[in-house]
Amino acid sequence: MSTTTQKLTGKVALVTGASKGIGASIAVHLAAAGAFVVVNYASSKSGADKVVAEITAAGGKAVAIQGDVAQSADITRLIAETKAAFGKLDILVNNAGVYEFMPLEGITPEHFHRQFNINVLGLLLTTQEAVKIFPATGGSIINIGSVVSSITPPNSAVYTGTKGAVDALTGVLSKELGPKNIRVNALNPGIVETEGTHTAGFIGSDFEKHATTQTPLGRTGQPKDIAQVAVFLASDESGWLTGETIRAGGGMH
Repeated sequence: MSTTTQKLTGKVALVTGASKGIGASIAVHLAAAGAFVVVNYASSKSGADKVVAEITAAGGKAVAIQGDVAQSADITRLIAETKAAFGKLDILVNNAGVYEFMPLEGITPEHFHRQFNINVLGLLLTTQEAVKIFPATGGSIINIGSVVSSITPPNSAVYTGTKGAVDALTGVLSKELGPKNIRVNALNPGIVETEGTHTAGFIGSDFEKHATTQTPLGRTGQPKDIAQVAVFLASDESGWLTGETIRAGGGMH
């Protein structure tokens, strides 16, 4: 393994939407820190299998499990298969999400429900089911939000609405799950170079140029920039943090 400190040895982690981008990087980094990892995917089996192969090639342990977090039956099966594979769950990373920018006049119920069903309802239902197999000693839940909830860019009302909800839910869930020793924090990336941001046309655009000018560290984030913070939030090193929103955007506010 490339990581010398195995701070997550013996832990089991589930990362939703982990077939590519930030989720894939988080899965790889959690495994490098010693965790057994469930790589969840909705549709890209090949992507998830590639992440599992990368983890196992480095000496880690991972399985890919399909499940659409917007479907409660899928979530029930995902958690059941996680328990069957590894016996428990210590770390949940609610990473699955979609985004679509749209000016106010273009918003439709379909646009709204697609994003809220995955980004908000999916997070709630996954957490609801996952906590049933957390050990009595507790664990860590990491909700992947976005700096959009604080910078509120135009044409993002629905997406930013979902991420504002994630910030708020993180606080609520930290209070509900605190008695079970389960910590809940939000990790909010700035613009990150992924397959998704390339496909959406953000990378190389005026939007990206403007974003980097608003970023004190002066560059676009990379998936590992977010993954390394996720490992910290998953580990006992962050044992006194819960209900926090941690922005990982190179200083973008």
